[in-house]
Amino acid sequence: MGCCKQGFLAILIASIFVSVGFAQTEYVSIVSNHVRPESQVEQINLLVKKLWDEYELKPSRECTESEWCRRVFLDVIGRIPSVKETRDFLDSRESNKKQLLVETLLYDDMYTEEFARNWTTVWTNLLIGRTGGNDNNSMISREGMQKYLRDSFAREKSYDKLVEELVTATGTTTPGDKAFNGATNFLIDKVNEENASLATAATTKIFLGLQVQCTQCHNHPFNDWKQQKYWEMNAFFRQVKAFQGGMRARDGGVAQLADQDFKGENGKNPEKAEIFYEMRNGLLSVAYPVFVDGQEIDPSGYVNVVNRRKKLAEMMIQSPAFSKSIVNRMWAHFLGYGFTSPVDDLGPHNIPSNPELLDYLAQEFNSSGYDLRELMKWIALSKPYSLSSKRTRSNEKDDPMLGESPKFTHFYIRQMEAEQLYESLLVANEAETQGSYEKQEQNKNLWLRQFTTAFGTDEGEESTTFNGTIPQILMMFNGDMIKKATAVNKGTMIDRLVKTNTSYSKSVDELFLKGLSRRPEGKERDLAKSILAARKGDTKEALKDVWWVVLNTNEFIFNH
Repeated sequence: MGCCKQGFLAILIASIFVSVGFAQTEYVSIVSNHVRPESQVEQINLLVKKLWDEYELKPSRECTESEWCRRVFLDVIGRIPSVKETRDFLDSRESNKKQLLVETLLYDDMYTEEFARNWTTVWTNLLIGRTGGNDNNSMISREGMQKYLRDSFAREKSYDKLVEELVTATGTTTPGDKAFNGATNFLIDKVNEENASLATAATTKIFLGLQVQCTQCHNHPFNDWKQQKYWEMNAFFRQVKAFQGGMRARDGGVAQLADQDFKGENGKNPEKAEIFYEMRNGLLSVAYPVFVDGQEIDPSGYVNVVNRRKKLAEMMIQSPAFSKSIVNRMWAHFLGYGFTSPVDDLGPHNIPSNPELLDYLAQEFNSSGYDLRELMKWIALSKPYSLSSKRTRSNEKDDPMLGESPKFTHFYIRQMEAEQLYESLLVANEAETQGSYEKQEQNKNLWLRQFTTAFGTDEGEESTTFNGTIPQILMMFNGDMIKKATAVNKGTMIDRLVKTNTSYSKSVDELFLKGLSRRPEGKERDLAKSILAARKGDTKEALKDVWWVVLNTNEFIFNH
């Protein structure tokens, strides 16, 4: 920040900003009584209220328009709104402007690319992790995974079709190859593990919300799932193999996922291709492909007789757990918590906090043709999504961080994801993106690597240091992106701001709209004036300090 005096001022002002807290103003509903919301939204609200009544809880008041606008931009397209987008929403007099904004973000061609980018990020991290494809020994093409997902979301591919393609994919992983199929990147490293254990665990957990991996070596400790169930699901992945063309795919070699006949582990009877596993007592037992609900398929290992992965995809999509799992995951994306904890565990031992609402949304999702955008719209327009993050005396105990099941009586504050912060900094600072989409993603990926590491566990887990830890704090205080954001030389955002606005006060207003999607309150205006005085009237340097403080407040970093 420059001199010691400036650093002291910045820290002092930041602490005052934090103590002031997020700006809270009274909110008046923008939906007039004669406008009837969609039946799904109405039913969500009724079932949530039913839960509140059962626990004798009262919800917080609704959040401000600027807070809601900021939320929906972050959750739908992965960044905060620009000043123009904020003003357009706040200045609109349409009675259904919330619905109009949500539908614009979901369906308007102007946002198709950003929508696809955001959900490509979400699903790339879910399917292959933030580090997937970065390891020299990996056969994953991160670029290939992203291209497949980006095309799928841009073309509004239905969720059932997306999952079917991911589970049954064959072809090569890298764009440009004649047999390229980006969906192969989901399984290629996972089936390459011994006995396809990662493929079994990831597929059931991500798409069914069932954690069968804990039954790999023993019976489940909390329900009646047996070790046999894991190996029966594992048998579905024995006809798929990963091949590598002599060198790493990322260096020009070809990594390929292909179906091939499975002769069984004893190799004697391919028409009844079995696998063996060791029980806790040391004895061997046999397993054939059987779905988690008990459905059996032809045990033949010949692909032309029965393609096990295709049968698995069919049974998954028909399973009640399929729609419940994605509903639970999407609810958690928008509301901070799912109906179960963890969000990908819908096993019989883990009772949802609102089973009636979970069942209802799963049924409606099925009826919509597995339309992810429609599901997003229902949730974003619902009552719980519009509530203030400030708790009241009547709902202060509704705190999932204390182990309570979430009742959604208020909006649960959560920190931005690293990717959201990166994109938000670009928008707030009016940074021009250069190069192709792939080049932009590479730049972002390099920036993200400083926060994420992979652990060599049986489930390929990752750890992130992007939760208020020292690396993040240092990045926000004096990282390259922050230095560029607060630069005052010719052509920078602050330089343009000074040249555009006629007064220091208007420039401060603009900075608050850029970073916090609202105008400053009285105390904040006074603080900004004191910074100008400390800078002896140097407008650029004062705005630099104000902007640094705004970017380092909780209000900027959190989704609230």
